[in-house]
Amino acid sequence: MTGVAGPGEQVCHLYRLRPGAEAEYERRHAWVWPELTALLDEAGIYDYHIYRRGLLLICVLRTRWGHAHARAVTGSSDVQARWTASLAELFAEITDADGEPLWAYPVFHHPGHPPP
Repeated sequence: MTGVAGPGEQVCHLYRLRPGAEAEYERRHAWVWPELTALLDEAGIYDYHIYRRGLLLICVLRTRWGHAHARAVTGSSDVQARWTASLAELFAEITDADGEPLWAYPVFHHPGHPPP
């Protein structure tokens, strides 16, 4: 993944928490700053979920105008920088050696038949 996912495409990346940070991470996400959720809306990020299994965080989201646009908007934001800094001590791993998110690649998809 190089951040080129287009509008509506689902992207997934991973984080790893430091041992013992699980409860604090969940506490901080029980109430996310309103200015951060406004920034996500401005960037066109929607259908955003964060799942946790032990120390592993799985982030899944979609964007209205493509991931590159969303990343440009959030990457230039003071709000995003402050939010990330406020959580930094909780993370053991958030990027690869090149500074890229830890992208997870789709291997299988079954759209199924949604209910009417």
